[in-house]
Amino acid sequence: MGPTASGKSSLAYELAERFPLDILSVDSAQVFRDMNIGTAKPDRATLARFPHRLIDLITPEERYSAARFRADALREMAAITASGRVPLLVGGTMLYFKALREGLADLPQADAALRAEIDAIAAADGWPALHAELARLDPATAARLKPSDAQRIQRALEVVRLGGKPLDAWFAAQSAAPLPYRVLALTLLPHDRAVLHQRIAARYAQMLDAGLVEEVVGLRRKYRLHADLPAMRCVGYRQVWEMLEGRLAPLELLDRGVFATRQFAKRQLTWLRSFGGIEPIDPLESNFNERGLRRVKEFLGDSA
Repeated sequence: MGPTASGKSSLAYELAERFPLDILSVDSAQVFRDMNIGTAKPDRATLARFPHRLIDLITPEERYSAARFRADALREMAAITASGRVPLLVGGTMLYFKALREGLADLPQADAALRAEIDAIAAADGWPALHAELARLDPATAARLKPSDAQRIQRALEVVRLGGKPLDAWFAAQSAAPLPYRVLALTLLPHDRAVLHQRIAARYAQMLDAGLVEEVVGLRRKYRLHADLPAMRCVGYRQVWEMLEGRLAPLELLDRGVFATRQFAKRQLTWLRSFGGIEPIDPLESNFNERGLRRVKEFLGDSA
Protein backbone atom coordinates (compact mmCIF):
# COMPACT_ATOMS: atom_id res chain seq x y z
CA MET A 1 0.00 0.00 0.00
CA GLY A 2 1.08 3.58 -0.43
CA PRO A 3 0.23 7.01 -1.81
CA THR A 4 0.40 7.79 -5.49
CA ALA A 5 3.92 8.10 -6.96
CA SER A 6 5.51 6.46 -3.91
CA GLY A 7 7.08 3.54 -5.78
CA LYS A 8 4.56 0.74 -5.25
CA SER A 9 4.80 -0.66 -8.76
CA SER A 10 8.59 -0.81 -8.91
CA LEU A 11 8.73 -2.71 -5.62
CA ALA A 12 5.91 -5.01 -6.73
CA TYR A 13 7.74 -5.93 -9.94
CA GLU A 14 10.92 -6.74 -8.04
CA LEU A 15 8.96 -8.91 -5.63
CA ALA A 16 7.13 -10.69 -8.45
CA GLU A 17 10.49 -11.28 -10.18
CA ARG A 18 12.01 -12.94 -7.10
CA PHE A 19 9.12 -14.81 -5.48
CA PRO A 20 6.08 -16.95 -6.51
CA LEU A 21 3.68 -13.98 -6.40
CA ASP A 22 0.77 -12.98 -8.64
CA ILE A 23 -0.16 -9.28 -8.73
CA LEU A 24 -3.69 -8.18 -7.91
CA SER A 25 -4.47 -4.51 -8.50
CA VAL A 26 -6.12 -2.50 -5.70
CA ASP A 27 -6.87 0.58 -7.79
CA SER A 28 -10.34 2.00 -8.34
CA ALA A 29 -9.24 3.79 -11.54
CA GLN A 30 -7.42 0.93 -13.26
CA VAL A 31 -10.66 -1.09 -13.36
CA PHE A 32 -11.77 1.12 -16.29
CA ARG A 33 -10.97 0.01 -19.81
CA ASP A 34 -9.29 2.52 -22.16
CA MET A 35 -8.17 4.70 -19.23
CA ASN A 36 -4.47 3.97 -19.39
CA ILE A 37 -2.35 7.11 -19.23
CA GLY A 38 -4.03 8.93 -16.36
CA THR A 39 -4.30 5.78 -14.22
CA ALA A 40 -0.62 4.88 -14.71
CA LYS A 41 -1.77 1.48 -15.93
CA PRO A 42 1.11 -0.87 -16.86
CA ASP A 43 1.86 -1.03 -20.56
CA ARG A 44 1.49 -4.18 -22.66
CA ALA A 45 5.10 -5.26 -22.26
CA THR A 46 4.90 -4.95 -18.48
CA LEU A 47 1.58 -6.82 -18.35
CA ALA A 48 3.05 -9.59 -20.49
CA ARG A 49 5.86 -9.98 -18.00
CA PHE A 50 3.82 -9.31 -14.84
CA PRO A 51 0.13 -10.11 -15.42
CA HIS A 52 -2.25 -8.04 -13.25
CA ARG A 53 -5.64 -9.17 -12.02
CA LEU A 54 -8.58 -6.77 -11.56
CA ILE A 55 -7.69 -4.22 -14.21
CA ASP A 56 -9.75 -3.40 -17.34
CA LEU A 57 -12.93 -4.83 -15.82
CA ILE A 58 -15.59 -2.31 -16.89
CA THR A 59 -16.16 0.60 -19.27
CA PRO A 60 -15.92 4.22 -18.08
CA GLU A 61 -19.71 4.39 -18.31
CA GLU A 62 -20.06 1.85 -15.48
CA ARG A 63 -19.59 1.95 -11.72
CA TYR A 64 -17.51 -0.30 -9.48
CA SER A 65 -17.96 -0.61 -5.73
CA ALA A 66 -15.90 -1.61 -2.72
CA ALA A 67 -18.28 -4.53 -2.21
CA ARG A 68 -17.68 -5.77 -5.74
CA PHE A 69 -13.94 -5.33 -5.30
CA ARG A 70 -13.98 -7.43 -2.14
CA ALA A 71 -15.87 -10.24 -3.84
CA ASP A 72 -13.63 -10.10 -6.91
CA ALA A 73 -10.44 -9.94 -4.85
CA LEU A 74 -11.37 -12.88 -2.64
CA ARG A 75 -12.21 -14.95 -5.72
CA GLU A 76 -8.89 -14.10 -7.39
CA MET A 77 -6.91 -14.67 -4.19
CA ALA A 78 -8.47 -18.11 -3.84
CA ALA A 79 -7.53 -18.95 -7.43
CA ILE A 80 -3.94 -17.77 -6.89
CA THR A 81 -3.44 -19.76 -3.69
CA ALA A 82 -5.06 -22.84 -5.27
CA SER A 83 -2.33 -22.71 -7.94
CA GLY A 84 0.33 -22.80 -5.23
CA ARG A 85 1.28 -19.14 -5.51
CA VAL A 86 0.80 -16.10 -3.25
CA PRO A 87 -1.39 -13.04 -3.92
CA LEU A 88 0.47 -9.72 -4.03
CA LEU A 89 -2.04 -6.89 -3.64
CA VAL A 90 -0.73 -3.57 -4.93
CA GLY A 91 -2.44 -0.20 -5.04
CA GLY A 92 -3.55 3.00 -3.41
CA THR A 93 -7.34 2.71 -3.06
CA MET A 94 -7.47 2.59 0.71
CA LEU A 95 -11.23 2.01 0.92
CA TYR A 96 -10.72 -1.23 -1.01
CA PHE A 97 -7.97 -2.35 1.36
CA LYS A 98 -10.21 -1.54 4.33
CA ALA A 99 -13.15 -3.41 2.82
CA LEU A 100 -10.97 -6.43 2.13
CA ARG A 101 -9.39 -6.49 5.58
CA GLU A 102 -12.45 -5.67 7.69
CA GLY A 103 -15.54 -6.54 5.69
CA LEU A 104 -18.38 -4.22 4.76
CA ALA A 105 -21.56 -2.95 6.33
CA ASP A 106 -24.69 -4.52 4.85
CA LEU A 107 -25.90 -1.28 3.25
CA PRO A 108 -29.11 -1.07 1.22
CA GLN A 109 -28.66 -1.98 -2.44
CA ALA A 110 -28.52 0.80 -5.03
CA ASP A 111 -31.93 1.91 -6.25
CA ALA A 112 -31.96 3.15 -9.85
CA ALA A 113 -35.23 5.07 -9.50
CA LEU A 114 -34.11 6.88 -6.36
CA ARG A 115 -30.74 7.72 -7.92
CA ALA A 116 -32.50 9.16 -10.94
CA GLU A 117 -34.67 11.26 -8.63
CA ILE A 118 -31.63 12.55 -6.73
CA ASP A 119 -29.82 13.32 -9.99
CA ALA A 120 -32.84 15.26 -11.24
CA ILE A 121 -32.90 17.36 -8.07
CA ALA A 122 -29.17 17.96 -8.41
CA ALA A 123 -29.61 19.10 -11.99
CA ALA A 124 -32.31 21.55 -10.93
CA ASP A 125 -31.01 22.80 -7.58
CA GLY A 126 -27.32 21.80 -7.46
CA TRP A 127 -25.44 19.39 -5.22
CA PRO A 128 -25.02 21.96 -2.39
CA ALA A 129 -28.82 21.84 -1.96
CA LEU A 130 -28.68 18.06 -1.63
CA HIS A 131 -25.76 18.40 0.77
CA ALA A 132 -28.00 20.62 2.89
CA GLU A 133 -30.69 17.94 2.84
CA LEU A 134 -28.12 15.33 3.86
CA ALA A 135 -27.06 17.60 6.74
CA ARG A 136 -30.66 17.45 7.99
CA LEU A 137 -30.98 13.66 7.61
CA ASP A 138 -27.43 12.54 8.42
CA PRO A 139 -25.42 15.45 9.88
CA ALA A 140 -22.35 13.36 10.75
CA THR A 141 -21.88 12.15 7.18
CA ALA A 142 -22.63 15.58 5.72
CA ALA A 143 -19.92 17.09 7.93
CA ARG A 144 -17.35 14.77 6.31
CA LEU A 145 -18.34 15.60 2.72
CA LYS A 146 -17.83 18.65 0.56
CA PRO A 147 -21.01 20.16 -0.93
CA SER A 148 -19.60 19.30 -4.37
CA ASP A 149 -18.94 15.60 -3.64
CA ALA A 150 -21.80 14.38 -5.83
CA GLN A 151 -21.07 10.65 -5.75
CA ARG A 152 -20.85 10.34 -1.96
CA ILE A 153 -23.74 12.70 -1.29
CA GLN A 154 -25.91 10.67 -3.66
CA ARG A 155 -25.02 7.37 -1.96
CA ALA A 156 -25.47 8.74 1.57
CA LEU A 157 -28.91 10.13 0.71
CA GLU A 158 -29.82 6.84 -0.94
CA VAL A 159 -28.82 4.88 2.16
CA VAL A 160 -30.66 7.08 4.65
CA ARG A 161 -33.81 7.21 2.51
CA LEU A 162 -33.91 3.48 1.82
CA GLY A 163 -32.71 2.26 5.20
CA GLY A 164 -34.11 4.90 7.51
CA LYS A 165 -30.86 5.42 9.41
CA PRO A 166 -27.56 7.27 8.79
CA LEU A 167 -24.38 5.69 7.50
CA ASP A 168 -22.65 5.58 10.89
CA ALA A 169 -25.48 3.46 12.29
CA TRP A 170 -24.96 0.92 9.51
CA PHE A 171 -21.21 0.88 10.07
CA ALA A 172 -21.67 0.42 13.83
CA ALA A 173 -23.67 -2.74 13.16
CA GLN A 174 -21.07 -4.04 10.72
CA SER A 175 -19.88 -7.55 11.47
CA ALA A 176 -16.17 -8.21 11.16
CA ALA A 177 -15.15 -10.48 8.29
CA PRO A 178 -11.43 -11.09 8.69
CA LEU A 179 -9.41 -12.38 5.76
CA PRO A 180 -8.79 -16.13 5.76
CA TYR A 181 -5.10 -15.50 5.10
CA ARG A 182 -1.93 -14.69 6.96
CA VAL A 183 -1.14 -11.12 5.84
CA LEU A 184 1.97 -8.99 5.49
CA ALA A 185 0.92 -5.35 5.06
CA LEU A 186 3.88 -3.37 3.73
CA THR A 187 3.13 0.34 3.57
CA LEU A 188 5.21 2.93 1.72
CA LEU A 189 5.31 6.04 3.90
CA PRO A 190 7.70 8.75 2.61
CA HIS A 191 9.36 10.84 5.31
CA ASP A 192 9.63 13.94 3.11
CA ARG A 193 6.33 15.17 1.68
CA ALA A 194 8.16 17.68 -0.55
CA VAL A 195 9.94 14.91 -2.45
CA LEU A 196 6.64 13.07 -2.94
CA HIS A 197 5.15 16.31 -4.29
CA GLN A 198 8.03 16.61 -6.78
CA ARG A 199 7.39 13.06 -7.96
CA ILE A 200 3.69 13.80 -8.34
CA ALA A 201 4.37 16.93 -10.40
CA ALA A 202 6.84 15.12 -12.66
CA ARG A 203 4.45 12.21 -13.21
CA TYR A 204 1.45 14.36 -14.09
CA ALA A 205 3.59 16.35 -16.53
CA GLN A 206 4.68 13.05 -18.11
CA MET A 207 1.03 11.97 -18.41
CA LEU A 208 0.17 15.16 -20.25
CA ASP A 209 3.18 14.72 -22.54
CA ALA A 210 2.10 11.11 -23.17
CA GLY A 211 -1.31 12.23 -24.41
CA LEU A 212 -3.68 12.35 -21.43
CA VAL A 213 -5.80 15.08 -23.02
CA GLU A 214 -6.08 13.10 -26.24
CA GLU A 215 -7.01 10.02 -24.21
CA VAL A 216 -9.95 11.86 -22.61
CA VAL A 217 -11.05 13.25 -25.99
CA GLY A 218 -11.11 9.68 -27.29
CA LEU A 219 -13.07 8.46 -24.29
CA ARG A 220 -15.68 11.17 -24.84
CA ARG A 221 -16.06 10.05 -28.46
CA LYS A 222 -16.29 6.34 -27.67
CA TYR A 223 -18.52 6.36 -24.58
CA ARG A 224 -21.54 8.22 -23.26
CA LEU A 225 -19.85 10.06 -20.42
CA HIS A 226 -20.72 12.89 -18.06
CA ALA A 227 -18.80 14.72 -15.37
CA ASP A 228 -20.44 12.92 -12.42
CA LEU A 229 -19.45 9.41 -13.47
CA PRO A 230 -16.80 7.88 -11.17
CA ALA A 231 -14.45 7.42 -14.14
CA MET A 232 -14.44 11.12 -14.96
CA ARG A 233 -14.13 12.07 -11.30
CA CYS A 234 -10.76 10.28 -11.08
CA VAL A 235 -7.95 12.65 -10.17
CA GLY A 236 -6.31 14.02 -13.31
CA TYR A 237 -9.22 13.11 -15.54
CA ARG A 238 -11.56 15.54 -13.82
CA GLN A 239 -9.21 18.43 -14.53
CA VAL A 240 -8.88 17.48 -18.22
CA TRP A 241 -12.67 17.21 -18.46
CA GLU A 242 -13.04 20.72 -16.99
CA MET A 243 -10.56 22.06 -19.52
CA LEU A 244 -12.38 20.42 -22.42
CA GLU A 245 -15.65 21.89 -21.14
CA GLY A 246 -14.09 25.36 -21.06
CA ARG A 247 -14.13 25.71 -17.28
CA LEU A 248 -10.36 25.54 -16.94
CA ALA A 249 -7.76 27.39 -18.99
CA PRO A 250 -5.32 25.07 -20.79
CA LEU A 251 -2.37 26.84 -19.16
CA GLU A 252 -3.80 26.00 -15.74
CA LEU A 253 -4.24 22.28 -16.40
CA LEU A 254 -0.83 21.14 -15.16
CA ASP A 255 -0.99 23.11 -11.91
CA ARG A 256 -4.57 22.08 -11.19
CA GLY A 257 -3.86 18.44 -11.92
CA VAL A 258 -0.77 18.43 -9.72
CA PHE A 259 -2.64 20.16 -6.88
CA ALA A 260 -5.50 17.66 -7.07
CA THR A 261 -3.08 14.73 -7.05
CA ARG A 262 -1.28 16.15 -4.00
CA GLN A 263 -4.60 16.40 -2.18
CA PHE A 264 -5.36 12.83 -3.17
CA ALA A 265 -2.00 11.67 -1.79
CA LYS A 266 -2.71 13.53 1.44
CA ARG A 267 -5.99 11.63 1.85
CA GLN A 268 -4.22 8.35 1.12
CA LEU A 269 -1.65 9.05 3.83
CA THR A 270 -4.42 9.89 6.30
CA TRP A 271 -6.06 6.54 5.57
CA LEU A 272 -2.76 4.69 5.97
CA ARG A 273 -2.03 6.23 9.34
CA SER A 274 -5.42 5.03 10.57
CA PHE A 275 -4.69 1.39 9.68
CA GLY A 276 -3.36 -1.02 12.26
CA GLY A 277 -1.04 -3.93 11.67
CA ILE A 278 1.03 -2.30 8.95
CA GLU A 279 4.80 -2.32 8.46
CA PRO A 280 6.03 1.04 7.16
CA ILE A 281 8.88 1.35 4.68
CA ASP A 282 10.25 4.73 3.62
CA PRO A 283 10.34 4.70 -0.21
CA LEU A 284 12.73 7.65 -0.19
CA GLU A 285 15.49 5.62 1.45
CA SER A 286 18.04 4.31 -1.04
CA ASN A 287 17.67 0.69 0.08
CA PHE A 288 13.89 0.55 0.44
CA ASN A 289 13.46 -2.13 -2.24
CA GLU A 290 16.02 -4.33 -0.49
CA ARG A 291 14.15 -3.92 2.79
CA GLY A 292 10.92 -4.97 1.12
CA LEU A 293 12.54 -7.98 -0.53
CA ARG A 294 14.10 -9.10 2.74
CA ARG A 295 10.85 -8.74 4.66
CA VAL A 296 8.85 -10.68 2.08
CA LYS A 297 11.47 -13.45 2.05
CA GLU A 298 11.13 -13.72 5.84
CA PHE A 299 7.35 -13.75 5.59
CA LEU A 300 7.19 -16.45 2.92
CA GLY A 301 9.74 -18.67 4.63
CA ASP A 302 10.13 -22.05 2.95
CA SER A 303 7.69 -21.15 0.17
CA ALA A 304 10.12 -18.48 -1.08
